Amino acid sequence: MKKPAILVARAIFPETLAHLSQHFEVDSNQADDVLSAAELTQRLQGKVGALTTGSERIDSALLQANPQLKIVANMAVGFNNFDVPAMTAAGVLASNTPDVLTETTADFGFALVMATARRVTESEHFLRAGKWTKWSYDMFAGAEVHGSTMGIIGMGRIGQGIARRGALGFGMKVIYHNRSQLSPQLEAECKASYVSKEELLKTADHVVLVVPYSAESHHTIGAKELGLMKPTATLVNIARGGIVDDAALAKALAARQIAAAGLDVFEGEPALNPELLKVPNVVLTPHIASSTIQTRLAMAQLAADNLIAYLTKGSALTPLNQPQAKA
Repeated sequence: MKKPAILVARAIFPETLAHLSQHFEVDSNQADDVLSAAELTQRLQGKVGALTTGSERIDSALLQANPQLKIVANMAVGFNNFDVPAMTAAGVLASNTPDVLTETTADFGFALVMATARRVTESEHFLRAGKWTKWSYDMFAGAEVHGSTMGIIGMGRIGQGIARRGALGFGMKVIYHNRSQLSPQLEAECKASYVSKEELLKTADHVVLVVPYSAESHHTIGAKELGLMKPTATLVNIARGGIVDDAALAKALAARQIAAAGLDVFEGEPALNPELLKVPNVVLTPHIASSTIQTRLAMAQLAADNLIAYLTKGSALTPLNQPQAKA
């Protein structure tokens, strides 16, 4: 009996491919080419499933060209590359990889807070350029982390993980803003207090963004919001590009309207606003918050298991929608 065909749209771990190959005819892109919309549409011809990353857009035009498609499994917790309503209408299941990257991403978020507050990137560039010739009392004097106030916008699992690290490990006062307030039990576990977005921006020494991307959360932080922050405050974004107005942020950093920023995500990535490269008071990393071997392998395996479970048993492990199953 012929195995059903799937596409693996980007390079992944060989062991994950071997796992998938036990169940499917796998068309894999181990060359790791970033497929254009036309190329992706073509490669999906005859495929009932696909394993994707954030670089593959699944929209109504692609779905109409591939009516045989049954499931697309994203190897990410975010899914702003999916038009979920269009997928549901087309009878295509969407899935993501929550939970397996929570603690690793929270680790990195806190690392970015530390690097931004203590001017790690800026001082390393100074040292590498051969400019370190003497000690001075205020050389790269940064902001305190321990005992300071951390404000978290977006208090899901990752936000809660960052809150615990700050409160329990560094004695920080943690305030947060979210679409809905956490339960008293969760607030106690995180030692976090709910405040308005405006109060958070005015009060926090370090603002961390962990909010999912949506049309409503686009430019959650823009010129107005940056203007509310303390001139000594830092901003860290490990959420998604588009949560921050990068052009407004570059202007604020150049004017020292805020002290510094740490960014792992960008509008239009992998391209980024060139003005961000001109300011010294920013830490820039290429969307690597979940990037440990163990975590990325777990993400790939969960995406693969979603494909296998749905196409062999009719139910995915971490679905994002509930479309009517195709025959």
